[in-house]
Order: sequence, then structure tokens, then C-alpha cells
Amino acid sequence: MDNILTLFKPIRHFIFDIDGVLTDGTLLISAEGNLLRSMNIKDGYALQLAVKKGYRVSIISGAKGEEIGKRLRGLGITEILLGIEDKMQTFVDLVQRNHSEMSQILYMGDDMPDLMVMQQVSLPCCPSDACHQIKIISKYISTAEGGKGCVRDVIEKVLTLNGHWN
Repeated sequence: MDNILTLFKPIRHFIFDIDGVLTDGTLLISAEGNLLRSMNIKDGYALQLAVKKGYRVSIISGAKGEEIGKRLRGLGITEILLGIEDKMQTFVDLVQRNHSEMSQILYMGDDMPDLMVMQQVSLPCCPSDACHQIKIISKYISTAEGGKGCVRDVIEKVLTLNGHWN
């Protein structure tokens, strides 16, 4: 584990998927037809702390819904890209727009739409319940499942190694 921790220290830009990473992938459908998701409050704490400490946090997801954006904006995240069909092109645009260095990017995804992007970053990560193909290319597999603290796991590692977790 000590060797893998060296990959976390240079991270300055976190990029996360939503369904299966920030949520457990379960969709509840209300009587009105609204799709409901749950997010882990501990992941939320880590996300807002990363933003406060000056880290860039971005969301790239195929998920749609104003309620998702509202929750994430409430945590201080401003780069929330929802309803994305081509994650690779969106990622390229995001990196260029922010002048991000690949060596400083951690991307956490859980399923096939994340694969191509994860192959581009220095630290591809996934929750413990990600699909097999994503686990194979991940340099770090969290002990936590999607929606159950995997986001906090990776953020806490980066911030702790850089003296920002307090």
C-alpha cells in the first residue's frame, strides 16, 4: 500500500462519475416518475473539504437531474457536467480548459463509459464493486463500494498526504 500512496500525493484534480461512484447505482422511481438517488454524507464532507483546500473537483456523468446539480453545487463544486454521452471528448475539453496536468488527475469511475477516460489519467480509481474491466485498469480499488465512502477514501488519502486533512 505504501507504493500506491506515492501516486496520490501529486493529485490536484479529482474527477468523479455519479452513478456507481457517488451513488450505489440504485435508482428509485417515485410515483411521479422522478428518479431518486442517495449520496453518502461522508463523501460529501470530503468533496467540500477538497474544494475549500483548493483542489479542483469535477463531475462527468451520464446522469441527469437538477437535484444532482443542486446537491453538488451545495458542496462547492462548480464543474458539474451531466447528461454526457461522450465522456472522452468532455474530458479532453475539461483538461484543456483548466490546463490540468494528466499527472495530477485522479478519475474514479465504475463502468464501461468511464474506461477510455480512466486510461488517460495518472491515477484511475474505482469502488470495490466496479465492473471487472474497470478494476483491471484501476491503479487503486477502494475498499468501499460506490455510494458508500469510496469518494471519501481517495480524497482523504490525497489531502492527508498533502497535510490538508484536518
